[in-house]
Amino acid sequence: MALDEATTQFLLQMGDTGVKPLHEMTPGEARLTFAALRDLYGPGPEMLRVEEAVIGGEDGGSFGARVLVPSATPRGVLVYYHGGGWVIGGLDEFDTLGRQLAARTGCTVALVDYRLAPEHRYPTAARDAYAALTWTAATYPGLPIMVAGDSAGGNLAAVAARRARDEGGPEILLQVLVYPVTDCDLDNASYTDPANQLMLSRDSMVWFWDHYAPDPADRVNPDASPLRAADLSGLPPAVVLTAEHDVLRDEGEAYAERLRAAGVPVESRRFEGQMHAFFTLVNVLPGSAEAVTMVSEAINGRLA
Repeated sequence: MALDEATTQFLLQMGDTGVKPLHEMTPGEARLTFAALRDLYGPGPEMLRVEEAVIGGEDGGSFGARVLVPSATPRGVLVYYHGGGWVIGGLDEFDTLGRQLAARTGCTVALVDYRLAPEHRYPTAARDAYAALTWTAATYPGLPIMVAGDSAGGNLAAVAARRARDEGGPEILLQVLVYPVTDCDLDNASYTDPANQLMLSRDSMVWFWDHYAPDPADRVNPDASPLRAADLSGLPPAVVLTAEHDVLRDEGEAYAERLRAAGVPVESRRFEGQMHAFFTLVNVLPGSAEAVTMVSEAINGRLA
């Protein structure tokens, strides 16, 4: 199936800006380029309050979080890890998405501003992800906790969920993995398909991995490539979304199948006609609205 019309038009508009490919940018250039997309999203729903927090990292450093509280009686807490290949992305770019999820689920949403590579290489982001989870559990006791993330953030959500299982950490009600990075294999079928070289390409994933985990030995660690974990049993129920035209499609679907084989309840869907990043292009692509609805309904179903 070809890309849908809205995505095709969006890519044409992006092409008209003359922006160079991601893998030809410096990290600083990439951050500025993709931060500019936030102007397309518009404001999200109003919250009862918004809190800015500082979380201590396991290495003695710290990182930020933005907590979106939709009401005086939230139903749960969703810890959300943003995408961006562990190199780009920030709170403002994911604020509208976070507000939509908070409003549609009645959950407090904690947007995690984990530290980025190459300034902070692997395993900093993975450790920050778990520190954010434990901080959330301690700060909002008694509320059901869920984890979610897109792309590299989906990677971090999966890593945090497995570490919570292994270390007796917070009980997680649900993990939501949106086209997650689950493996360091850059040569599978979805990576080499010419139809998938769009906003995210094989070249840009090489660029991301080189900044985040330049040592090949680190990349095969399950805290970098969750698909390589020996045992996925006992993990929280999962919702896994993938996009048809995405280099990460196959590894996301492989992770969903590994979870099922380990006895974990999984709801998964491949969004036809969509590319990588469609989920976070809120108020831009119709596919995003459909996917946010799926995620919100899954969260509401678990809370019910």
